[in-house]
Amino acid sequence: MKRSKQIDIQRALALAGAFNFLCSCARACLLPFLTLYFRQLGLTPAMTGIIMGTKHLVSLAWSPVASLLSKHYNQRRTVINVSLVCSAAAALVLLLVPQAAVRPQAGSCNRSDLSGGPNQSLGVDLPVGGSSSVAPSASSARTQTKTNTTPASQSAATSTAETLSGTKPALNRHNQSHPQLPPLNATAGVEDGVVMYHPTPSSAAPVRSKRSEFSSGSEEQLGEQKAAEEEEEEEEERRFEFLGSLKAMDPQHQLFFLILIIVSVWECASAPLEWTADDGLYEYLDSADASDRYGSTGVWGLLGAACGVGGAGLLVSRLSCLIAGGVPRSAAHFYCYAALAAAALPVAAHLPLHLNKKRDRASGLLKAARLVRGSPRALLCAVTALLVGVARSAVDNFLLWQMQDHGSGELHMGLSLALALLSQAAFPLLAYRVSKLLSPGRVLAVAAASLGLQCFYYSFLWGPWAAAPAQVLSCFSGGALWWAVGLQCEDVATPGAERSVRRFYGALALQLGSFAGGFVAQRFGLAWLFRGAAVALVAWCACLPLLQWKAPRQRRINYSRLLAADASEASDSESELERDWLEKAMDDDRSRSNKNNNNYGRRVNH
Repeated sequence: MKRSKQIDIQRALALAGAFNFLCSCARACLLPFLTLYFRQLGLTPAMTGIIMGTKHLVSLAWSPVASLLSKHYNQRRTVINVSLVCSAAAALVLLLVPQAAVRPQAGSCNRSDLSGGPNQSLGVDLPVGGSSSVAPSASSARTQTKTNTTPASQSAATSTAETLSGTKPALNRHNQSHPQLPPLNATAGVEDGVVMYHPTPSSAAPVRSKRSEFSSGSEEQLGEQKAAEEEEEEEEERRFEFLGSLKAMDPQHQLFFLILIIVSVWECASAPLEWTADDGLYEYLDSADASDRYGSTGVWGLLGAACGVGGAGLLVSRLSCLIAGGVPRSAAHFYCYAALAAAALPVAAHLPLHLNKKRDRASGLLKAARLVRGSPRALLCAVTALLVGVARSAVDNFLLWQMQDHGSGELHMGLSLALALLSQAAFPLLAYRVSKLLSPGRVLAVAAASLGLQCFYYSFLWGPWAAAPAQVLSCFSGGALWWAVGLQCEDVATPGAERSVRRFYGALALQLGSFAGGFVAQRFGLAWLFRGAAVALVAWCACLPLLQWKAPRQRRINYSRLLAADASEASDSESELERDWLEKAMDDDRSRSNKNNNNYGRRVNH
């Protein structure tokens, strides 16, 4: 067999591992914390679920198309470089979105960008002492103090109202980010020399009318108040004037559609990266008959993700509330993502990519779907992957919300997620022993049950580090699951279609349950979202062994794996046939010689 050039397999594997490490590290610096950033901007769980579900739909539809086009035009390296640059730029565009819902707090943001209380998700700044009372606005306090007749009480109320003037911007932000809730205003009255505040659902317009009705003074004071009100309204309009045609909506929905557009563009830029690089590296190793060694690069991806999520959590937890230029410290996730994407560019320039135009293009997702549909056990595996993807979407999208509500900061979140990834990467060390104890079908059920147990545990968190012990189960809910799926792929796939079948299972587990998860979290709460996912998984795991026992086992022969064995067996059989033929020929020659000797003896005697 003639080769045009010498292929260095070790160098190719090293470059592939380094590229996967950097790309996974970049994604893990930002993507796990992305929903937490949406929460800080004031988005609801339903809006967050729609954004993340749309992101996965774009990836599912665009990744195979982009990979096919890059192969058709032989522009894989260009697509990889453009994807790295454009995805980093699109991620930084999200930092231009104004944070209209939450104001960073100097006293409590050392633990997280928001304080641990669940009320912080509404954008209400609570006092440090832990009181749940809402501070009144200064305009309401001044309005009511002017109606009192006692000079001493009037002066006391006025001084108290002036000290509370700093709370008005927080309430205005709350009313803007949550228009569906009654505006949180309050009125003040003086009883026995003590200022009493009573929250009312009144809006800003009635307060202004009361102010103009009850205010007594010169026209100069009225003009100053009117100018202040107009300036405040103009500032609110300038904040959202860039939304253009979306001005008719309330600010929260304007923010939602803006983020949805940016995330969709971002995913269009980053989706081609994984498939394009994966196909080029695999075909390069396949040309050197070393494609079976490409699976080792996946471990480097898990290690890179663990380093990225843990390092980002540690870095952000050490920063102050605001970094350079008054930017909130959560922006460090985006900067780390962009920096690591730029660091992957030199490695991408030296990736050993190969283009095999003779490779059968029919081995795609559609052919993989037909193969899975033709096997009952493969269908059961597909349903399991789909349910696991739905539950995994609940964990990935809202676990950090649940941890934040129980006092966890960036450090707790990052280290907990890193522990889950490290335990998943450690499963290959246990794979041999697990295969001796359990069949692949049983391992699939145990993996899904482990994820259900994790979800049930997450619904009862009680402290900052409470989520960490359950992360060890990711060794089975993640590592064992895809090990069993890999074995199922070998059973059902025809020669050359193993990777397509694996990608089909990966598409089913692409967390398309984010849409439903967001609405469930908003309607019933985070705790019941995790409990519902746990109940669904456990119920399926109870039925899965019975369905597997009823389903017939159809194992396809993987001829590609038998080629080497067939060659060795053929050579052995050929040598045995040659020895048999030689021995038979020698025996025939001996029998002929003996027969001739006997005939010669008979002639002599006669």
